[in-house]
Amino acid sequence: MKLSEKRNSNFTPHPECPDPIKAVLVDITELKKRVTQYGDKDEFRLVFETECMDEENDRRFCIWSRGYTPSLNEKAALRKDLKKMMGRELTQLELDEFDLEGLIGHGVKLIIQHEHKDDKTYANISFIAPDKDKALKPSGKYIRVRDRDTEGTEQTEAKAEESGWESVVVHVGKYKGKKLGEVDEVGAGSLISNWLPKAKAGGKAEDAALVAALTELADILGGEDY
Repeated sequence: MKLSEKRNSNFTPHPECPDPIKAVLVDITELKKRVTQYGDKDEFRLVFETECMDEENDRRFCIWSRGYTPSLNEKAALRKDLKKMMGRELTQLELDEFDLEGLIGHGVKLIIQHEHKDDKTYANISFIAPDKDKALKPSGKYIRVRDRDTEGTEQTEAKAEESGWESVVVHVGKYKGKKLGEVDEVGAGSLISNWLPKAKAGGKAEDAALVAALTELADILGGEDY
């Protein structure tokens, strides 16, 4: 899960937080079709408001998740992250019909790491868990995308698009220096099969962005649960 920004943009990425911070789910974006070299995908994103203050704008920081396809398949990224957010597996009733809107206001704890690539800063959610203490409440300053005017919606979606897995730069092996979206399916499959399991086990901060991107891509391709 990651968020990127060009340094000369007006948008400031979420600060790096190596220790867990409080956050609350404040939005679920509408489905939007994304065209990738692996086919068209309908995706949505989760938006978390955190306890970290953006003093310049007198509001809390927000962070957008990676894109999710609307699937609760056991290998789907959404189901894996819902399990982390809720601290448990979904019940059969929830698997039969799950209303994501019911999670608005749900408190979590996040660890956020930064990755700097190609003059961009990526803020990656590297850890998510339910907040079992006194959960953070929404500040009321964040306006849901569906309640904004068209221009505001387009700007928010454009920021989210910048954070897609395609934009993450490969920093290892044969494809070093290329964006993941520029790597062919054979090469991407090789990274998923050979590099990803070792990188996940290693847990290095410098690998976080590529690990998240390859994990997302593995879900899109319907691959194994690495």
